[in-house]
Amino acid sequence: MAKETEKDVDFTLMRAIQKGDMVAFNEMVDRYKDRLMNVIGRMLSSTEEAEDIVQETFVRVYQHRQSFNFQHCFSTWIYTIALNLARNELRKRKKFKFYEISDMQGNESEFAVEMKLPSRVPEVLEEAVKDLPEKYRTAFLLRDVQELPYEEVAKILSVPLGTVKSRVNRARMMLRDKLQPKLEGYNALSKSTLLPVSLL
Repeated sequence: MAKETEKDVDFTLMRAIQKGDMVAFNEMVDRYKDRLMNVIGRMLSSTEEAEDIVQETFVRVYQHRQSFNFQHCFSTWIYTIALNLARNELRKRKKFKFYEISDMQGNESEFAVEMKLPSRVPEVLEEAVKDLPEKYRTAFLLRDVQELPYEEVAKILSVPLGTVKSRVNRARMMLRDKLQPKLEGYNALSKSTLLPVSLL
C-alpha cells in the first residue's frame, strides 16, 4: 500500500474536523502551527502578534471548515488565511509600503551561505529578510523557507507562476546584495547552490 502523502493526511484530518472531531483539529494545529509561525513571525517581526494571527487562523479554519474545497490543497487554504490576516495587520500598522512592480526578468540563479560562518550571520540574515519589501519577503519565505512548490505559492498569493519566480529571484538577489558586503571577508557567498534554510 502506498504511503500517505501530506495532502492525504490533511484531507483525512479535514474530513474528521468537518464532523466536529476536536482530536483531529488539535492534530492539524500541531501539524501547521510551527510552519505558520515560521512565516508569519518573519512577516510581522513580533512573536506575540504572530501567535495571535496563527491562533486566529485556526479559529477561522474551524469556523469555515464546511466550506473547505477538497479540490485544493489544505496547505494552500491555511497559508492563504494566515497571510491575509497578517497583511491586514501590516496595513493597520501602516509600517510597510506595498510596492507594485512589473514582472522582473532574471535567471534562477541562487546563492548560498556556506556553513563556516561568523556567529552573527543568522542574525544578520534575519534582519535582511525582515527588510525585504512585503511581496518579496512573502514569496521568499513560502518558497525558500517553507519549501513549498512554486505552483502552490502562486495559488496562495493569487499571482501567476512567472510572478512568483521573479519575486523569489528578486528577493534572493536583494538578500545577496545586502549580505555580500557583510560577509565578503569570509568568502561565504556562492551563486551555485541554495540558501540553507537551517540558517533562517
